[in-house]
Amino acid sequence: MEQEKNERNINDWLPITKSRNANWWYSAFHNVTAVVGAGVLGFPYAMSELGWGPGVTILILSWVCTLYTAWQMIEMHEPEPGKRLDRYHELGQYAFGEKLGLWIVVPQQLMVQVGVNIVYMITGGNSLKKIYDTICVDGCTPVRRTYFIMMFAAIQFVLSHLPSLNSIAAVSFTAAVMSISYSTMAWITSAHRGVQPGVEYGSRFSTDAENVFGFFSALGTIAFGYAGHNVVLEIQATIPSTPENPSKKAMWKGMVVAYIVVALCYFPVACFGYWAFGNAVDDSILLSLEKPRWVIIAANIFVFVHVTGSYQIFAVPVFDTLESFLVKEMKFRPTWFLRFITRNSYVFLTLFLGITFPFFGGLLGFFGGFVFAPTSYFLPCVMWLVIYKPRRFSLSWCANWLCIICGVLLMVLAPIGALRQIILEAKDFKFYS
Repeated sequence: MEQEKNERNINDWLPITKSRNANWWYSAFHNVTAVVGAGVLGFPYAMSELGWGPGVTILILSWVCTLYTAWQMIEMHEPEPGKRLDRYHELGQYAFGEKLGLWIVVPQQLMVQVGVNIVYMITGGNSLKKIYDTICVDGCTPVRRTYFIMMFAAIQFVLSHLPSLNSIAAVSFTAAVMSISYSTMAWITSAHRGVQPGVEYGSRFSTDAENVFGFFSALGTIAFGYAGHNVVLEIQATIPSTPENPSKKAMWKGMVVAYIVVALCYFPVACFGYWAFGNAVDDSILLSLEKPRWVIIAANIFVFVHVTGSYQIFAVPVFDTLESFLVKEMKFRPTWFLRFITRNSYVFLTLFLGITFPFFGGLLGFFGGFVFAPTSYFLPCVMWLVIYKPRRFSLSWCANWLCIICGVLLMVLAPIGALRQIILEAKDFKFYS
């Protein structure tokens, strides 16, 4: 009895399970914030590496596949009456066993969340620098990107001390609105600019080897755009659940709304951005949209606000994992001081890595392929097969194996191209420039 009370007190302190008063629209905007990230800005560049046919096909397949795996995770949140799996690793433990489940899920999930936070640290700094450079055309002192990344980090040091996932709801909602705004601005501006003089849609590379590596890297960039699965169960944990009204109803309703928004953001940005600029498009579409100046400034403000909130959506589950380990395994007392040290240390780590390795395009592809493909594309399918054991060659069995095969190919191929891109970018790179 005492142990149960102690466990309940710890869950009431941890940021994921502290508050369970969310509803379907919380699910919608949290998922929009998590899924529609800075990765969408790299989609036109990915299209230029893939070409029209493969590019559109992979975009559609990724949307369908990840919506299906999101539905599976929502269903598996409560695999039996009275039992809630509030965290991704708890689902892994339920499927694969206490120890094996932890080793399969936790390293991958942490790599995704830390990877996203590093990329968003870079993106936030890049957006601030772009705003500064656009406003200061003449006579301004050049400022290093490092300082802008540090400005972004300063905001995260403050926001990271909000106690729970539900307590960042206003930040998350604002971020969701901003993600829709800059995506819409990017594709409308591209469409308005029209096809640029001399645009080409053929291969952007001169050799077959470059084409192959570019294709692989593009797969990772698209995979990065569907990273939200790593926080699906954690978002669902904030929704109340009863036998008459299980949490999966509200969560699925919010997820459908979120994925409609994802489609309205992703497909127009990818297609219009590539249509307008062809092979000359930059690895972030906003870099290609040099005029009008007010559009660039507004879009980068929207990106900055969005990644400010999105950073927190991915950071809160990391805080939960770290604080849970320190309190449950290391037997630290659950105090504000423990939280202060843990969260500040984490933000500082992502800041340090962000200013040390600011390779935006290469990082998208590398993280997208290496760790996002498993957690978003095929790990939920493997768990579904283990838990529910669908009949061989049934529709469910075939759909899951198709996702698993595609996801494994993505995981193997995408990092190869991205690693090459990072190496090429690193040749002329100076640390902390």
